[in-house]
Amino acid sequence: MSEQPAPTASAPAGRGPTGPGAWWRTFRGWPGPVRATAYVAAFLVLLLVVATITVVVLVRMPFPQTTGSIDVPGLHGKVEVVRDEHGIPQLYGGSVDDLMRAQGYVHAQDRFFEMDVRRHATAGRLAEMFGRPALESDEMVRTMGWRRVAERELALVSPSTRAALQAYADGVNAYLDTHSPSQIAVEYTVLNAGGLDYQPEPWTPVDSLAWLKAMAWDLRGNMTDEIDRVLALANHSAEQVAELYPSYPYAEHAPIVDQGAVVDGVYEPDATSPGTRNPERPGYTAGERAALAGLRRGLAKLPPLVGHGDGLGSNSWVVDGDHTTTGEPLLANDPHLGVSLPGVWMQMGLHCTTVDQRCPLDVSGFTFSGVPGVIIGHNADVAWGFTNLGPDVSDLFLERVVGDRWRYDGKLLPLRRRTERIKVAGGHDVVITVRSTRHGPLLSDVSDQLADVGAQARVPGRPAGERYAVALQWTALHPAPTADAILELDAATDWDSFRAAAADFAVPAQNLVYADTAGHIGYQAPGRIPIRKSGNDGRLPVAGWQPENDWTGQYVPFSGLPNVLDPEDGFVVTANQAVTGPDYPYLLTSDWDQGYRSQRIRDLLGRDLADGGKVSVSDMLAIQRDDRNPMGPVLTPYLLDVSLPNGYYSAGQRLLRGWDFAQPADSAAAAYFNVVWSNLLRLTFDDELPKDLSPDGGDRWFAVVSHLLANPRDPWWDDAATDPVETRDDILRQAMEDARDELTVREDLDPRQWTWGHLHRLELHQPALGESGIGPVEWLVNRGPWAAAGGSAAVDATSWDASSSYEVTSAPSMRMVVSLGDLDDSRWINLTGVSGHPFDDHYTDQTDLWADGRTLAWPSSSAAVHAAGRDTLVLAPGR
Repeated sequence: MSEQPAPTASAPAGRGPTGPGAWWRTFRGWPGPVRATAYVAAFLVLLLVVATITVVVLVRMPFPQTTGSIDVPGLHGKVEVVRDEHGIPQLYGGSVDDLMRAQGYVHAQDRFFEMDVRRHATAGRLAEMFGRPALESDEMVRTMGWRRVAERELALVSPSTRAALQAYADGVNAYLDTHSPSQIAVEYTVLNAGGLDYQPEPWTPVDSLAWLKAMAWDLRGNMTDEIDRVLALANHSAEQVAELYPSYPYAEHAPIVDQGAVVDGVYEPDATSPGTRNPERPGYTAGERAALAGLRRGLAKLPPLVGHGDGLGSNSWVVDGDHTTTGEPLLANDPHLGVSLPGVWMQMGLHCTTVDQRCPLDVSGFTFSGVPGVIIGHNADVAWGFTNLGPDVSDLFLERVVGDRWRYDGKLLPLRRRTERIKVAGGHDVVITVRSTRHGPLLSDVSDQLADVGAQARVPGRPAGERYAVALQWTALHPAPTADAILELDAATDWDSFRAAAADFAVPAQNLVYADTAGHIGYQAPGRIPIRKSGNDGRLPVAGWQPENDWTGQYVPFSGLPNVLDPEDGFVVTANQAVTGPDYPYLLTSDWDQGYRSQRIRDLLGRDLADGGKVSVSDMLAIQRDDRNPMGPVLTPYLLDVSLPNGYYSAGQRLLRGWDFAQPADSAAAAYFNVVWSNLLRLTFDDELPKDLSPDGGDRWFAVVSHLLANPRDPWWDDAATDPVETRDDILRQAMEDARDELTVREDLDPRQWTWGHLHRLELHQPALGESGIGPVEWLVNRGPWAAAGGSAAVDATSWDASSSYEVTSAPSMRMVVSLGDLDDSRWINLTGVSGHPFDDHYTDQTDLWADGRTLAWPSSSAAVHAAGRDTLVLAPGR
C-alpha cells in the first residue's frame, strides 16, 4: 500500500484529506486545470443523470395502470378493461352503472388533464389555472353562461341519463381520490412548479354537460358570416358583397336528400312536392311582409362587426347492401375538427357481459373524455355517423341601450343583470357585470371589438346618451336534454329507436347517417333550429328594438326535418352541403358549404357503382383519402394560358401541365398551385377587404373566384392601390411569379424538389401548455411536424388558412368505416392516440398511420376484442 502524503502546512483547518471536498483532492497529483475540468465534467454528468432520472420519473408517474386489479368504490361487480396494442380500452361489465363508473375511471386514467382544462374553459375559469392571458376567454364564456345552462339541463335529462352522469363522475373521482396531482398528469407538475399549488376539484355531472356547449359553439353555424357581410358592406355595394357569398349551386352539387317534401309540417320522403292538405291562413299579412322588406334594406347599412374564420366540416356516407361487396351496408365517417394534442376523440368500447333490457350496451366507437357513452360508432345492431348540419342557430341583435335600460317596441325596459367573479392565478379577482336583453347576453360588454360596433353605429334620431350594444341569441343558451340522445343512440336497435334518440339531439344540430344489420340505411336531420319572424333571414345582424326581428319561440318541428330511409339511389352522402332543395319551407341556413366534397364523394361512388359495380371497405377508405383539389381543374387552364418569361418563372408553370389535381404530400405541382392560389387571393382581395375578411381560401372562395374567372375585367381584379387598371390575367401572372419566388425561398431553386408536404404540415400542439412560449415545456407536450396530403375543400380535408400560412388548421379528427355484414371487419383511426400523457406509447402512436392514410382493425365481438388484447385490468368493487 502506498503511503498517504502528509497535508501541507498551508492546508486550511478542516480542509484536509478528510474535510469537505477531499474526494477530488485525492487527484491533486494531476495538473490543476485538469482536476478542475474533471470536477466540473463529473458534476455536470451527475446533474444531467439526476435531471434525466427526475424527468423520466415525473413524466412516467401518471401513466395508467393497465394490468392487475384496482378497487373502485361504488362498483357492484367487476369490470374488465381490455386494451389492444394501441392502448384502446374495451370495457366489459354487468350493468350500465358499472360501465359508466368504469368509463369515468378509465377516461381519468388517460385524459384527466384534458378533461380538467375543458371544464375550466366551459365554466369560464381558465384564468384560475393559467392567469390573466385566459381572462378574455373567461369573460366571454361567463357572459354567455355556458355552465349556468348546463346546470339547468341536469334537471331536464331523464333519470337514467342523470344516473349515468353521476356514476361516470363517481368513477372519475375514484381515480382522483387515490392520485396526487403529479400522479394524474405531468402538466400539473409543471404548473405547480410555477407556483400554482393546484389540486383538481371533484368531477360533477354538470362538468360533462358543459362540454357539449363548447362543441355547439364551434359548430354553431353562420354567425361569422353575419358579421363579415356587414364588414364587407361598409365599402362595397350589396351586389359586390353577394359575389363574395355565392348561393348554393344546386344544379352542380346535389343536396343530401333529393326526394320528398314537407306536407302539413311533416317531412314525407315519398312526397313529390311541398304543400298542405289542410290550408291555413299565412302567418303574416302582405302589409307586414312589405314593412319587413323595407327593414331589410335598412339593415344592409348597419355598421361592421368582427368575426372569425369559416366553420368546420365533416364527411359521412352510407351505402346499402345492394351496392357493396359484402351484401350488407357500409358506413363511413370522418369529422373535420381543429387539430390539437391530444385529439378530441378517444376510442373505447362499452359492453354488457349479458346484453338485455336491463343492460343494453354493446357499443364501441369514439368518445369525448369527460362525457359518458359513445358519441359516434356502432353497437351490435346499428351504426351511425355525424357531420355538421350547419343550421343558422344564432343571431346577433343590435340593441339600443340607455344606461341600464334597453329600447324595445317603443319602450325602455330594464336590462337583466348579474355579477360574475373570476379568480385569476397570480392576480386579483376580476368582477364583471353581465347584462342581457330578451334576445340574450350583451357580448359587447366584454368584447372591445363588439363594443366599438356599438359606439360606431348610427341610426337617425338617436337620443342623447343612447348607445348600441350587441346581444347574442343562440339555441345552446336554452336548456335541452341533448345528453339523453347519446345513451339512446348507444342502445338503439332499429330505425325507429334511432330516430327517437335523434329527436333528443338539440345542439349542435348534426346530419346523422344510419345503417343497421337488417340491411337498412337512412338519414335524419335533428336539432333545434329556430323559426324566425319574416323580418329576420339570419344573414345579417338585426335591430333588436323591433319585435318583428325576433325569433317566434318555436323550432322547426322534428317531424318536419329532412329524413329518408332506404333512398332510391342506394346511398346517402353528407358533407355539410345543402340538406334539401330550395323549395324546403323552413329556413335552415343561407350559408351551406358549397358542396365540393359532397359532390366529389357522390362522383367517386358513382364511378365505383357504374355498370353494376360494388364498393368494399377498402373502396370506402380510399374515398376518405381522396386529395383532389376541386379548384385545380377550374383555375389551371387559366394559369396555363398566361404568358410567362421562359426559364425561371415558367418552370413552376410547367409543373401544372399534366397535373391530375391530386395533392399528395410529395407533389411539386400541388405545392406550386396552392402557393399560386394563396397569392392570387392576396392580390385580388387584400386591397379592398379589411384584414379580418382576408380570404382563407376555403370552399366559399373557390366559388367566388370561379365566378370571377369568367369575368376578366370584374372590378375585384383591379388593385385599388395602383393607377393602371389590372385585369384577371395581370393578377394571375403576378400570382405565379410571386409563387415562384416564394417557393424558391421556402424550398428550393429547382421546382422538381418542391413538395406540398413541406409547406402543408401538421403540427400538434397541446392547447393548454403547448403555446406557453417556454421551449422545454412546449417540447414536452407538442409533437410534429408531419407532412400532410389533401387541402381545403378536398375530401381529405386538411384545411389551411391562405391568409396566414400553409399549415394544417383542421383535419379529419378520426376516420372510420363500419361493415354491417361483419362488424369485426370494420376499420378506425384516431388523429393522435388514446393517451393524453406526453411520452406515453399511445400519445401519438396513431398519427403516423393517419398521415399515411392507414387505419386499424376495429374488433367489436368479445372474441375479437380478447384476441387483440395486450393488457387486461380488472376494476373490482371497492372494500
